[in-house]
Amino acid sequence: MLLSELWDLCEQDRKIEGYSPGTLKGYRLQVSLLTQHIGDVEAEEVTAEILKAYLAEQDHLKPSSLAFRVRVLQSVFGWAHREGYIPENPAAKLKEPKQGKRIPKALSEEDTELLREGCKTPLEHVLVEFLYSTGCRISELQKLNKADINWENRSTVVLGKGDKEREVYFSVRCLIWLRRYLKERTDTDTALIVTERKPHRMSISQIRYVIKRVAKRANVGANVYPHKLRHSYATHLLNNGAPMEAIQSFLGHAKIETTKVYAALSGARRREIYRKYF
Repeated sequence: MLLSELWDLCEQDRKIEGYSPGTLKGYRLQVSLLTQHIGDVEAEEVTAEILKAYLAEQDHLKPSSLAFRVRVLQSVFGWAHREGYIPENPAAKLKEPKQGKRIPKALSEEDTELLREGCKTPLEHVLVEFLYSTGCRISELQKLNKADINWENRSTVVLGKGDKEREVYFSVRCLIWLRRYLKERTDTDTALIVTERKPHRMSISQIRYVIKRVAKRANVGANVYPHKLRHSYATHLLNNGAPMEAIQSFLGHAKIETTKVYAALSGARRREIYRKYF
């Protein structure tokens, strides 16, 4: 069985298991890159040595990107071996590269206010306020519809990674701008956020563009992108004394260890604790 045929079968199984379209797209790309490199060979001809040689040539990648590539190979070939399509798993002994501790970067509260001041339209205000006050991923916001908003509770249910739902909450400031934005709209599109011209659901790349536009206008020194607003949300919650478990729930992290990385960011909070107890 050719590698391409093997992936087709694997993809079918992963869909049944509930893998998200985004995850499958990432897997498909990695299998395609491997096939381009070693050819669309018979799957059972792929050895550990071939995979190691392939990975060794990817020294231009960041450790995190290389680690993802390793995990995909382990997943696909592990599946193929368990299903009986190949006699041995060539990826069984592959190891992920060591990665330094990555500390998410957040905006200072001052830069956050500057970003707010840089907004000129209700749409811009909504994007900044919603991403910052909910901590949503950009993909979660992009999927929302107008009907999803619970105005009474200032909340909405978003669909996160692994198709897991969670309720998130937004600020009064966000509520005000949402109402202004929706009141000004004359289109009938069901999407919560639509394009400025010929209204239709705004894409992820278009949302990124608007945030960059606002940041440039506001002359915020830090590099601003939607996910940094999520980092800022978590960091500011932590600095203000929010429990780690609550932040984990707000962000939709499956493991508390993922959330704990934000503790490294909260210098102001650490100084406060030090002065209190020492």
